[in-house]
Amino acid sequence: MTIPINTPSDFNYYSEQFADLRLLRFKIQEFDSLPLERKKYIYYLSQAALAGRDILFDQHHRHNLIVRMVLEEMVRQIRSSNQDGIADARLLVYLKRVWFSSGIHHHYSTEKMKPDFSQDEFVTWFNQCNWLSIFSTDKAHKALHLITELLFNPQLDTKRVWNAPGDDVVQMSCNNFYEGVTQDEAIAFYGHQKQQAGDQCPSFGLNSKLIKTDGVIKEEIWHLHGKYGKAIQAITQWLKLAQQSAENDKQVKTIDLLIQYYTTGNLHLFDQYNIEWLNDNLSQTDFINGFIEVYADPLGIKGTWEALVNITDEEETRKASIISQHAPWFEKHSPVDAAFKKQTIQGVSMKIINAVMLGGDCYPASPLGINLPNADWIREKHGSKSVSLANISQAHHYASLKAGVIEEFAANDEEVEIHRQYGADAEQLHTHLHECLGHGSGRMLPGVTSEMLQSYASVIEETRADLFALYYICDLKMIELKLITHYNHSRAQYNSYIRNGLMVQLTRIEPGKQIEQAHMRCRQLICKWVFEKAEPNGAIEKIKLRGKTYFQIINYGFVRQLFGKLLHEVQRIKSEGDYEAAKQLVETYGVQVDQDLHQEVLARYAKLNLVPFTGFINPQLTPIDINGHITDVKVNYNETFEEQMFRYSRDFGFLTQDAIKSI
Repeated sequence: MTIPINTPSDFNYYSEQFADLRLLRFKIQEFDSLPLERKKYIYYLSQAALAGRDILFDQHHRHNLIVRMVLEEMVRQIRSSNQDGIADARLLVYLKRVWFSSGIHHHYSTEKMKPDFSQDEFVTWFNQCNWLSIFSTDKAHKALHLITELLFNPQLDTKRVWNAPGDDVVQMSCNNFYEGVTQDEAIAFYGHQKQQAGDQCPSFGLNSKLIKTDGVIKEEIWHLHGKYGKAIQAITQWLKLAQQSAENDKQVKTIDLLIQYYTTGNLHLFDQYNIEWLNDNLSQTDFINGFIEVYADPLGIKGTWEALVNITDEEETRKASIISQHAPWFEKHSPVDAAFKKQTIQGVSMKIINAVMLGGDCYPASPLGINLPNADWIREKHGSKSVSLANISQAHHYASLKAGVIEEFAANDEEVEIHRQYGADAEQLHTHLHECLGHGSGRMLPGVTSEMLQSYASVIEETRADLFALYYICDLKMIELKLITHYNHSRAQYNSYIRNGLMVQLTRIEPGKQIEQAHMRCRQLICKWVFEKAEPNGAIEKIKLRGKTYFQIINYGFVRQLFGKLLHEVQRIKSEGDYEAAKQLVETYGVQVDQDLHQEVLARYAKLNLVPFTGFINPQLTPIDINGHITDVKVNYNETFEEQMFRYSRDFGFLTQDAIKSI
């Protein structure tokens, strides 16, 4: 399925590159031609999408807001006084990394990032600044001690998300979801709640911090009158303004339920909101706003705050809806046990969207596709809504055209040519299948919940969805539905997936480290398992040419059978909540890195002068106000990452003063 590129040739996607990060821009298609009320609605939702920014920083680590505030002030003062250009540059790079990762831990590996300056240098620069307008002298000393210990003690708070089997992953993780609680205590606490509530229980723990004080465990709920209240108040104020310009009554009701949930913290209201949001398939503008994804919690319980505002791409949605309409056929013919298939599929929807504003855990690193809601019982009873972000994919595509990665790692010229012709379309179709069908397929056995897989739940779910997409992208049904015109689409995707899962994604891992991130574990798990089964039959060959390693698929049909076989087992693991089988599969295939191959891949990649991670700068929406009335909303694409981050800290720093008081 081809996504038309209607972007002007003079649009500048690339912005800047530093450390292991690259910043791009994305274009909002046809925003200027929208009616005024739609523009106002999008603007208000976009402000709500930015208002919760401080929440994610605090969720990632209890001292992130103090660190960010101090670094920003140091950069401002050093720059304004022209004290030290070198200090300015080095501090700024580290500050940019903190901005990008919403904290001091890497956004992907979750390991603490090492500054490119010494503790002595930092102390000197800190003492050159005037802190009287921010701190008392005593608090300035406390802040300096806290930050130097945190940034330069390699033994302190080393990982935001700890996943090592056998360890207490709650106590070893340094996120801000738990305090004084062990892994077993947290599991028991929420297990008891779920047992008491029955099958259609809310996602207990999604919007709270679990704290143990004097032997008593209690929740600190994130809502208007509790923790994060100031940021949530700003979010709800913008949502109320958005209601006044909503496209229809359905949107008004959906927003009202979200406001009620934010006000009370009641997770039953969050479920009602999700169902109402799920049933809105007609609105042209859509949004996500809340505590949603649980990847940052090793137990898969706590939701990080995220937001996304988007508008529908009508033509591409028409094409993608073909997949949704045939979801029952795909479920019926999937290679999994009949006991684990859904008897009926309701409410499966697929939209191709253009992002307008990214916020929280969607920013700066944006997803390519989203499938929500996450509650298993809602998905089974009401279905799910899937979206694919067309303009984000387009930005990636344009920026990578001259990267040279495919030419370096593809096994031969034929692979390169197939990728050039079919790769972008194949990747987009894979995303559609993954989000709409993969996540929406299968069912849990009675009494089974995703939490039974504990720290392996996210990896197993992503593996299941990817396998579903890989299995069906090579099916005759794709041609019958006119989603592809040639099997070179599936060949391009199979080549790319194996190449990435076994080699290219290793560029994101530091030498000597293992794989921690769920999506990366998923990809290596699939590829290593399939290669292990395929190599003895000659279906995939490991080739060494001129000192370089390549993986070449010889028998695509056999590889497809292996994808189906692995999908059969992964669905069983999820449906039965088989923790031991999940652990064995993930730890055997998804975690450990071939160190010799890793060194080779890093060396080959380094010669390309590329960085492994990409994020985005948001467009800046500015309302034109005449005599108290908005008459238009203008879009600015020229803001730099630094300008945007300082502006966000100024305009949406609702929790910073609370952080200062806590020192």
